[in-house]
Amino acid sequence: MLTRERVIGVDISTGTFAEHIAVFTEWAHAHRSSYVCCVNAHMTVEAHNDPSFAAIVNGADAATADGMPVRKAVKLFHSVQQERVAGNDLLPALLVEAERLQLSVYLYGGKQEVLDAMVARAAKEHPQLRFAGVVSPPFRALSEAEMMAEAERINASGAHIVMVALGCPKQERWMAAMKGRVNAVMLGLGGAFLLYAGVDSRAPKWMRDLSLEWLYRLALEPGRLWKRYLVTNSVFVWLFAKEAVGRLFSK
Repeated sequence: MLTRERVIGVDISTGTFAEHIAVFTEWAHAHRSSYVCCVNAHMTVEAHNDPSFAAIVNGADAATADGMPVRKAVKLFHSVQQERVAGNDLLPALLVEAERLQLSVYLYGGKQEVLDAMVARAAKEHPQLRFAGVVSPPFRALSEAEMMAEAERINASGAHIVMVALGCPKQERWMAAMKGRVNAVMLGLGGAFLLYAGVDSRAPKWMRDLSLEWLYRLALEPGRLWKRYLVTNSVFVWLFAKEAVGRLFSK
């Protein structure tokens, strides 16, 4: 059972990485309709700015400490030595467990060539792993009828784990809308698809340990990411400082 601690308005799941994996595979085996958000600074700021999105994140069955800033906030505000539980690490770890436990995986989101590369890599590394479905949906919003049809397809496939990559906040909204319809554990993994497919590269471990993974990605894609990292990260720092001061004076 994962507990939750509130950080800047978001209820973060606490526990070791291994405990998260164990809980998620337990839900998957039971075909429990559930969803998991991987919370970083960007998602925290999105939730702060949009109460309806905050309700979706806090309504998730688990909200992991994906980003190092979130992990450190949990430690500072709640004295919890929280491990990082990032989507980039969850994806390969869950594929290992899915093969071992004979759980089928459904990939939803991203470009077809990315999905093909993921399946090709998984076939080499996990020959006994079964993909129940691999879907690159249209970029536009789906109608209610299309959402119902997709839920029926996923359920008919027998999928235990649905890995979703639609980008934040779209993937979280999609999962929340599918809870109660899809009989599987859904995880919003976003850019983890690109990393696993070999399209993106990951920052060296020393940069990740120093909370500088964002700087590595910014250097690779400055045009696309400058606003998200420089502006959003600045807002997160301000929100973090505001909460820290508030907690200090409330004691």
